[in-house]
Amino acid sequence: MIRNWGASAAAAIRGTSAPVTHTLVVLCCLVFLTGPVPGLGPVHGSGDELLAAQRAYFRRWGVIPADLFDGSPGALLTPATALFVHGGWVHLLGNMLFLHVFGAMTEARMGRLRFTVCYVGCGYLALLGYAAVNADSERALVGASGAISAVLGAFLFLFPGARVTSLLPFLFFLPVRLPAWVVLPFWAALQWAAAGRADDGPGVAYLAHLLGFALGFGCAWACFGRATTVRSAPAPAPEGENQP
Repeated sequence: MIRNWGASAAAAIRGTSAPVTHTLVVLCCLVFLTGPVPGLGPVHGSGDELLAAQRAYFRRWGVIPADLFDGSPGALLTPATALFVHGGWVHLLGNMLFLHVFGAMTEARMGRLRFTVCYVGCGYLALLGYAAVNADSERALVGASGAISAVLGAFLFLFPGARVTSLLPFLFFLPVRLPAWVVLPFWAALQWAAAGRADDGPGVAYLAHLLGFALGFGCAWACFGRATTVRSAPAPAPEGENQP
């Protein structure tokens, strides 16, 4: 889905493993498959019993804004545990696709430790910020979307010219290759517009997406400043000439 520029830069990134990204994908999938949400294990029952188990699961491991600021030490851990809990198959697969596509290159550029701190730290703060704005809400917030949005923000800063394959509805979902500096700000603008229309009905925590995106971009900027451009190796000089 992404084409980098410069043969040497692309080869270097392809040749670099991304163990943190792959571990996060595996952990999220394992947590989902072993929990009550997919309804695969008989231990969680079926029907009303399964629904009750799912509600209890989300309340235990998800962020409940109304409970987060009551001074409970356990509640302060939920913005971290919620990053590994998902509300359904579509939620899980969509997040893992974005993490796999954008996380590997971002991890290769940032390094494993900085990428891990960026992912977990920005994801935690994104959910914490959402909870602060919706402090009276009793609804559980789960998912890695805030952390993955941080990966997108960091990717935009680190690889603004990388080509991303996008499916645009107004072009009948035909795949179009556009630079990251076009696709990702457009995605952020959609999140902003959706956040302005959000209500108390079933939906998505768009504000957490926006916070994560901004935090991830800021994290990459803090780590690398202006030294972010990935360049290809200069072409060999003609024989008899010196390269600058």
